Amino acid sequence: MAKKLLIVDDEADVREFASNFFRKRKINCITAPSGEEALKEIEKEKPDLVLLDITMHGIDGVETLRRIREINQDVKVIMVTGRKPEEENAFEKCRQLGVSDYIHKPLKMDELESVVLKELASK
Repeated sequence: MAKKLLIVDDEADVREFASNFFRKRKINCITAPSGEEALKEIEKEKPDLVLLDITMHGIDGVETLRRIREINQDVKVIMVTGRKPEEENAFEKCRQLGVSDYIHKPLKMDELESVVLKELASK
């Protein structure tokens, strides 16, 4: 059975590019434009892995992660960020909520592919 990847980003081009990239690698991709939509998809689709942008309109990635943990403690989450680690303690908050890894923007597709495939393989 194909693994499911949920891509959460408020930038449509990022969602589209990443989902096309991973679909070509036979990974079932679901996308969400917001934290609110991501929470609905987590309950409905039960993804194996979530790529979650930290900075989004509405509820941000850190709050979305906190709510994801209320729904599913086991889903793996990789945070996507353009922030520096010291900004707003976001990294520490995410670490406490059990993130698997971080990817920094601008996205480097070889790094993204490596991290995502590693996490999916360990599921």
